[in-house]
Amino acid sequence: MVTKPFQVERPLLMNGAMVRATLDGSKSQTRRLMTPQPEARPGGDGKHRWPSNLAQSMMSVEQFQQHPGIFDDLCPHGRPGDRLWVREAFARTAVCQAPGQEWVVYREGDNRTDYGGPWKPSIHMPRAASRILLEIVCVRIERLQDISDADIEAEGIDMVALAEAQERYDVVAKDGNASGRPTLRSAWRDLWESTGGDWDANPWLWAISFRRVTP
Repeated sequence: MVTKPFQVERPLLMNGAMVRATLDGSKSQTRRLMTPQPEARPGGDGKHRWPSNLAQSMMSVEQFQQHPGIFDDLCPHGRPGDRLWVREAFARTAVCQAPGQEWVVYREGDNRTDYGGPWKPSIHMPRAASRILLEIVCVRIERLQDISDADIEAEGIDMVALAEAQERYDVVAKDGNASGRPTLRSAWRDLWESTGGDWDANPWLWAISFRRVTP
């Protein structure tokens, strides 16, 4: 199999949970808001168009869904073959290093307290400090709530934590004091809302599948 050479590298912010899921291989997808959001077509036919500044036209979202690939060049996060380098919380330390030398440590996996400095937010990570490099496999467009169960798992949902929450629910439910058993979908909703996303708005998203590659 011949690997398609990448075209561009772009940064991708991840919180701690998503960094862990990417490192352990359980996360192979990410979803990001389309900006601006597709607009409903006049006439009430239920279809939407995306006002693309890059294409200088109104692109049919439904057409993209039927023919994956026609919007690849318009996704601001990259197209298949492009690469994403992950920005995560980090710090620089000179502990155990020769004078004048330092190394980068990461909050996810490096939990010692003797580094001598505070953790820096992921937004400040430079390219040279990134340890996670991803290659985009495909790009799709879909609405937030249209995600499949398999894709929810691929987003890096903590399946162990979900199973434990379901077990706790089942114990409490025996006494008749429980409502709303945790599910994959509720876990996806909680994850989305934890980042400040609006679940009820059901926005259109870029759905990006990726694989981890060697930096």
